Formats: sequence, C-alpha cells, structure tokens
Amino acid sequence: MDKILFNRMEFWGYHGAFKEENKLGQRFLVDLELYLDLSAAGHSDILADTVNYAEIYNTSREVVENERYELVEAVAERLAAKILGDYNLVQEVLVRVIKPDPPIPGHYKSVAVEIRRARKKDES
Repeated sequence: MDKILFNRMEFWGYHGAFKEENKLGQRFLVDLELYLDLSAAGHSDILADTVNYAEIYNTSREVVENERYELVEAVAERLAAKILGDYNLVQEVLVRVIKPDPPIPGHYKSVAVEIRRARKKDES
C-alpha cells in the first residue's frame, strides 16, 4: 500500500493528567502515515484523486489544539478516528503523538504514543 507522510507537525495543546498541563498547555508533535492507493492520483495529477494535505494538517491541528484530553493515547485515538471517518481514500493510519516536554523528572528527549488503526472491511 502507498502512503502519505506528515512529519513533526507542531501544535500547542492542553492535554495532560496534571492541572498545570491543562492550564498552561505545551507543545505536541504529530507524525502521520496515511495508507492508501495513490495510483489514480499518480496517473491523473488531479488533487481530487488523493487526500488534500492541507485538510489533513487542519484536521490534526483541530484535534490537538481545540480538543482536550488527559491522555496522549486519547489524542492519538481521536485523530486516527477522525482521519478514517473523514477521508474515505485512507485505508489505514499510523498516528504518533510526541510530548517533548512532559512534566516528569529525568533526562530524555520526549515521550510518545504510536497507534495504527485500519478501516473495517465493510467501511471501504
């Protein structure tokens, strides 16, 4: 299956289990892999035969910046469901939500959640 990749989209969101996270907000990075057949778009060179990148970016921004969840897992799950629900060409999606500055003591680059969800066979 072909794929479209979105790498390190950066958003400001208010997700977290601690009050400070919900009040102050923090950076979130999002990577997406959209699995779909790109052959029609490759042959036609017509935007309608693929997924509009700007729309996917705006969907991601809407979920991360305008919705609130305690868990990064919930952010990833909501984003996967929204993409599969709104974009019929996408058969499967991998969502990685990265929290580069979580309020946990220690030395590390980030924490992240990665989920992969596929369209149910009868949804194609």
